[in-house]
This record gives sequence, C-alpha cells and structure tokens, in this order.
Amino acid sequence: MGVIFSARRKTGRFELEAIEMAVRSAMHQAGAAALTNLLQFPIPAADQRSLPCACGHQAHYRELRAKPILTAVGQAHVSRAYYLCPHCHHGQFPADVELDIENTEFSPGVRRMQALVGQEVPFDQGRQQMKLLADLEVTTKSVERTAEAIGEDIATREQAEIQRAKQLDLPMVLGEPMPILYVEIDATGIPVVKKETVGRQGKDGHPARHRDVKLGCVFTQTTWDSEGYAIRNPASTTYVGAIETAEEFGKRIYLEAWKRGWSHAQKKVVLGDGAEWIWNIADLHFPGAIQIVDLYHARQHLWELTRKLYPNEEAEQRRWMMTHQHMLDRGDIENLVHALRAINSSASELAESIRTTADYFETHAQRMRYPEFRRQHLFVGSGVIEAGCKAVIGSRCKQSGMFWTVNRANAILALRCCHINSRFVDYWAARRA
Repeated sequence: MGVIFSARRKTGRFELEAIEMAVRSAMHQAGAAALTNLLQFPIPAADQRSLPCACGHQAHYRELRAKPILTAVGQAHVSRAYYLCPHCHHGQFPADVELDIENTEFSPGVRRMQALVGQEVPFDQGRQQMKLLADLEVTTKSVERTAEAIGEDIATREQAEIQRAKQLDLPMVLGEPMPILYVEIDATGIPVVKKETVGRQGKDGHPARHRDVKLGCVFTQTTWDSEGYAIRNPASTTYVGAIETAEEFGKRIYLEAWKRGWSHAQKKVVLGDGAEWIWNIADLHFPGAIQIVDLYHARQHLWELTRKLYPNEEAEQRRWMMTHQHMLDRGDIENLVHALRAINSSASELAESIRTTADYFETHAQRMRYPEFRRQHLFVGSGVIEAGCKAVIGSRCKQSGMFWTVNRANAILALRCCHINSRFVDYWAARRA
C-alpha cells in the first residue's frame, strides 16, 4: 500500500489495473508463504518410522526431503518424510499421496485449472490464460500433459463403467419418467499424425489424413411451439465421443442413454443420417425406439442427384427438386422411389447414382414418415448432434496445424465431454475419494 500511495503522490492519479495486479501478486506471495509453513511436516515419531512396501517388506524412514510445488497462489515448498525399502529399494512419500501431489510438482488446484483450459483451447493458449487469469507461470507442455493425463483417467473410468454395463451391472436411475428422450449419433473427421492412418484409405483413392470421431448426444423434450415444432429442453444435452469402432461406440452411447433415463422414458427416439453403422447401433442397443433419418440429410441426397441430372441448369434443378422434395416431405417414399427408378440414363455413372439414391430412400422408408413424426411433435432434423460435432469436436480438435494421435484425442475428448456434461466436479471429488 505504501508503494501504491507513493505512486499516487508522484502522478496524482490511480492506475487501477496496475494496483489490482500488484495487490494480487502480494496476496499470492503471502499465500505461498503461508502454504509453505503449513507444508513443513515433522520428523515422524519413533513408532511411525516403518511403512509396508508393495514388495511385502517394510520401508524405513530415511530423512525429510523438500520439493517445490506450484499452487493456486504461487510457488510453495513442501518438506516431508521419505521412506526407503532396503529389499527392493523403492522409495515413497506418504504425504505426497495424502496431498495428491505424487509424481507431480503441481497442486491439485493448479492441475484442475490446467485440465479445464486444456480441454477448451489449444495448449499454448491455455498457458496464456493461466498467466492472465491466475498469474501462474506454467509451460505449454505442462498444460498438455496434465490435461491429457486427467482425460486418460476419465476415459479409463468410463471404460470400466462400460465393462460393468456389459455385465448388466448398470447404474440405478431414479427420477420421474420423462415424456421424450432422444439419442442422436454422427461422426466427423479430425486430422491425425501419419502413423494413425497406416493401411487406411482416404477419399478418391488418396491416402487417409483423418480419423472419424463418433459423437453421440442424449437430450429431452417436454414441449413444442405454437406451430407444433419440437423444443429441446434447455441444458438437457449430454455428449459422448471417441475414435473407436461402431461396436465399441454402441456400448458407450447405450450407457449414456441408460444413465439419462432411457429405461423409463415414455417415448424414445433415435435420430441420425443414413449411415449404416448408426442404424445397426439403433437396432442392437435401442430396439423399439422410433427411428428417424434427418430430413435435411435426406433432402441433400436429392440435391446431389439433381445436380448430376441437370448440371449448370439451376432452373431445371429447382423444378425437379420441387416435385421430388414434396414427396419426401410428405413421407410418400414409395412414390419417390418409383419416380427415381423411372429415370432413364444411358450414362453408366449417372445411372449408378440414380440407383444408389433410390436404394437409399427405399432402405430408410420407415424412418422417413415425416408427417407422422411431426404429428407427434418430434424432431425430424439432427441439428443438435451436427452442432455438437462443431462445438464439442471441431472447435477444439480441428484447428489449424493440429494433428492428433488416437490416444491423445480420446483423452481430450473424454475430458471435454466430462466438462460440457457438467460432471467434472463430480469426477474430481470421486478421484480424490
């Protein structure tokens, strides 16, 4: 305060931001000094100088050892007892386990900050945020390692939960039955390092540069607007995502739906595009659910075909789309398929596109009864999961210059979904317990 008022006498004014930062720095110094004093452990009593070692023998007290520890209020030092086993020569610091600083020089509070900035933004940007917001000097690599380590722990716990679910050891879900519960599934590619694409074929015969992240979301709906269109319940959406096979992902999204109350939802809906793997998951894990193909994805198939039928003829494209989209929108898929199959073309490539498009609509006919779905005030578009692909995955994993390994990407995605789902506080409490 003396420095501050001295500066005011010289300049005649306060620079509030400078004062704020100076006071914060002073408070950090005081806090770090207080923590350092609190973290000076005494020499253990005579009857506490031996501990069990993992090898089955006893580890004996050797000395007090100090190490620096970066805390939420700056650099502190801890001095604690060191035990060494004479049989296997393994050393241990019981206080480190108690304080949750084993094999790290970051306090739990700092690691929590690093995890949260690391899942949100590129690691170097996270480092900058730590400095600006918390006045903590950390390296980009430490943000990366901490965020990925915590993400890996979350992913490991999720896998253990999935394994229990496979044995039908499912969590008990309490609460009132909900009117409508939705599951939406999609996938989006992220750039990966070269070793992750060995043996994988990309588009048009080019080498693969991406791996697909499968993303699923679960949300509820209780009402609709004055025109009958469905309204998603605010803040009801939770996400799961990973680079893994459809078989593995099916178990992941099933467990998430179960935790959200799938077993006692009054109406259950699965929404997705036309990908075969999505509907295989729906048939296997969500039998009896209403299955809906995203209307806008279906319309896109018609647009792709009309551009091939009438290249560079926008008026003809619009005319053709008006007729055929009307059949799609009113759920008259049988007549739409008949109309598509009636198109004749001598060009083999175009004929194949016509056949493929007709097969697509024929396969998904029962998932395209849009007037029936609208009468039930259900969503017919998968906009929630498409937005999720951008917000959950794209904004973090698809920025310029990013290339991921599968393990690193899955760790950050596990951490990111945990945070977005508002479960990170519960995870943090559970890991300490």
